Amino acid sequence: MPSISKSKLKANMLRVFRDIEETGEELIVTDHNRPVLRIQPIAQKKTVKEVFGTMQGKVIYREDVNAPTTDEWGEL
Repeated sequence: MPSISKSKLKANMLRVFRDIEETGEELIVTDHNRPVLRIQPIAQKKTVKEVFGTMQGKVIYREDVNAPTTDEWGEL
């Protein structure tokens, strides 16, 4: 994981932030060679289609998916 000192970050902050956005890499900020901060991009959420798209049309339902599951819960 790459690192940068606070003073270098201050002088090049915009460029550093753009690099992080493009690469998606985390960056450790140091103060007197001691790690003090970690800068990381926010992970973008995936859509339902991105997560389950490859399974579309391949799932087989053995029962009615809307049927109650009272057998699993037992008597309340």
